[in-house]
Amino acid sequence: MQIVTNFGVSNTTMANTQFTSADRPFRFTNKTQLKNFVDGIFVKEKQGLESLVYVFCSDAFLLNINNTFLQHDYYTDIISFNLSEQPKQLIGEIYISIDRVKDNAIQLKTSYSNEMLRVIFHGALHLCGYKDKTKADIAMMRSKEDYYLALYLKTIKA
Repeated sequence: MQIVTNFGVSNTTMANTQFTSADRPFRFTNKTQLKNFVDGIFVKEKQGLESLVYVFCSDAFLLNINNTFLQHDYYTDIISFNLSEQPKQLIGEIYISIDRVKDNAIQLKTSYSNEMLRVIFHGALHLCGYKDKTKADIAMMRSKEDYYLALYLKTIKA
């Protein structure tokens, strides 16, 4: 079966992207469509995607990961891990703190759902090779986030 998206035609019916929860239940609408859209980001960015798992969790859960694996002792909204052994066949895990996303949405005066989508796309973009350490990197990352957020919102309205 073929799936038609804004990124073209895919011959798969099962998304390579999966969503799960760690210590906090998480649900949202259009889950299948969002998974397929995330898969499409990798197509558009010319990156092979074998498997990607998003894990939604609490601040405490993500702080523990940040301490254990990155030796950082601070809260963050997202951590991305590239677990690939083969180039062009990405295997990744992305951890997102629901608590941080909620707080960020309030601080940025945006909706929780738009901020969650932005963070989801941000993680995918990191795994596609985009960075956010320098001003130029941040500007490029924000531009890509804005592009994919607008494209996704347009897609779900269609």
